[in-house]
Amino acid sequence: MKVAVVVFPGSNCDIDLYEALISVCQVEAEYVSYQQNTLTGFDAVMLPGGFSYGDYLRCGAIARFSNIMPAIQAFAAQGKPVFGTCNGFQILTEAGLLPGALKQNDSLKFVCKTVALKVENNQTIFTNQYHTGEVIQLPIAHADGSYYADPQTLAALEANHQIVFRYAAENPNGSLNNIAGITNRRGNVLGMMPHPERAVESILGNTDGLRLFKSLLDSQSVKEAVH
Repeated sequence: MKVAVVVFPGSNCDIDLYEALISVCQVEAEYVSYQQNTLTGFDAVMLPGGFSYGDYLRCGAIARFSNIMPAIQAFAAQGKPVFGTCNGFQILTEAGLLPGALKQNDSLKFVCKTVALKVENNQTIFTNQYHTGEVIQLPIAHADGSYYADPQTLAALEANHQIVFRYAAENPNGSLNNIAGITNRRGNVLGMMPHPERAVESILGNTDGLRLFKSLLDSQSVKEAVH
């Protein structure tokens, strides 16, 4: 399996994702510039956290028009895995690959801490190594992480089991329905505000994020074995 880690101007968690893949999961990964226009040869795409284009206009609003985005949209349309964390989640919503939007935290402050998340759906390629209802701990670091969608969109997310993670012990940003991470209807695109790549080694004090990457790798291995 070969994973593309897309780098935008202002990305600052691209190394975190890359090292989680290369050093911990021991899979092939490669940085891909926002200036590229193809993802040929890759099996999955990951969009890191950070402050793409300085968060001007809105978080992810300018990145959505980068050269690489049509290739990411085509990649997702083919049913291939696309993952975005923090700013990556914001970019996915701006690009229309996920519904809703991320707005400023209700506190109007940047929040950086570890929070409790409840696993709502373990029947996805990103969460099959978790248990539904399980509570895990993952770090967050954002100023614009409050998930918002209109009532019809929220109802559809609930009905289709697209809400994968919810904030458990507290809601750190005011997200509607305590939403921390969602997928598209097809289930191959996941966006979440918490950072699983920062919780993959015991030396960091937490490995709750590792199973997200292991879930994806195992899902891809099964597909390759079948085909």
